[in-house]
Amino acid sequence: MNLLINHQTHYQYSTPVISAIQYIRLLPQDTSTQKIKQWGLSVPGEKIQQTDGFGNLWLTSNQRFSYQQLMIMAQGMVEIDDQAKFSIDDRIHPEIFLQPTRTTQCSPEMMQFAHMYAADKKPENLIELAQAVLEHIPYNSGLTHVETTAAEAFEQKKGVCQDHAQVFVALARYLGFPARYVSGYLYVEDGNHLASHAWAEVYQNGKWYCFDVSNQLFTPTKHVQLAVGRDYADVAPIRGVRQQGAEETMRTVVQVLTC
Repeated sequence: MNLLINHQTHYQYSTPVISAIQYIRLLPQDTSTQKIKQWGLSVPGEKIQQTDGFGNLWLTSNQRFSYQQLMIMAQGMVEIDDQAKFSIDDRIHPEIFLQPTRTTQCSPEMMQFAHMYAADKKPENLIELAQAVLEHIPYNSGLTHVETTAAEAFEQKKGVCQDHAQVFVALARYLGFPARYVSGYLYVEDGNHLASHAWAEVYQNGKWYCFDVSNQLFTPTKHVQLAVGRDYADVAPIRGVRQQGAEETMRTVVQVLTC
């Protein structure tokens, strides 16, 4: 299946920005489940493309000029395998993804929760665990932010896909499974669904299995991978620092369509 993706991020500032640096991970790569047929990334400034420690493509844009509005646009066509059961990725040793981070630490309550649904730590119990996470943390936007930890989201019992992914990653690692956070896009027929997405993957028997807690999807048949990491901080689509600019307003538009 071919997907046409358009991702626009618009920034506006109450006073001029003097200079800024943007770190952008909006460059998908070919994997065992997707093929990049066409892709472009438009952002003003001096640009350098690199590869980070997780094998993700990473663009640095240095804006040495004054502005009050800025747009970053990524768009292209990706062919995905809509029959895929798992993905295969040997760019980095999976045991790296056993390491907890600040945002994926398990609280005592989370440890107890993990044992309730996967006491014998069998891989087949992970789907039941993913279902339990969604029941415990119903999807509810506007209550968490990019710095919210897995333990905080678990305690307040509300969150979005980022929270679902980080909580599940934390639980899986606690149970001894290498687990990673994935950023990307999701295709759904309902055009009102937020297409920019995050999910978890767990390493079992040489393969990475999809655990999309928010949508209860367990195969990567509708997903386009942008970047992988230990948590959100490793794969944030856009991060940056700037001089001046005062108050910032950001608006994002993402479309994922079949073509």
